Amino acid sequence: MENTTLPILDATFVGSLIPQKFPFVMVDKLISFSENEVVAGLEVSTDNIFEKQGVFQESGVIEHMAQSVALFTGYQFYLKNEPAPTGYIGSIKSIEILELPKVEENVITTVSVLHEFMGVTLVDIVSRVNDKEIAKGQMKTVLAS
Repeated sequence: MENTTLPILDATFVGSLIPQKFPFVMVDKLISFSENEVVAGLEVSTDNIFEKQGVFQESGVIEHMAQSVALFTGYQFYLKNEPAPTGYIGSIKSIEILELPKVEENVITTVSVLHEFMGVTLVDIVSRVNDKEIAKGQMKTVLAS
């Protein structure tokens, strides 16, 4: 798996960077990555477990946001040739969902790391469809020890 050229659009490879497995994978693109930011994407499809009547549900949007954070950590470890650790949502400070994406729309999510200390990462997250903000929030994730 020698893939460090961004963007990475191979959904199988992107899925290998996070601990979740099909059908629970909610990221299929790694668009950009830097020390304090990752941009991830997901094309909403009819076979997504959070799709209902052509709409990606709130729980799916939140899970996509959390997996975008996991992708940040997973890609960091991949670049160091280390297996990605398992993590979980420690807390959600706030999530505001303004609009739900529809099937075939691409959700593009930017995760900005505010603090990272001893396996705890505090992030700001903004999700957009066609450059329109559809969701935003702040989350704390924790690596399992």
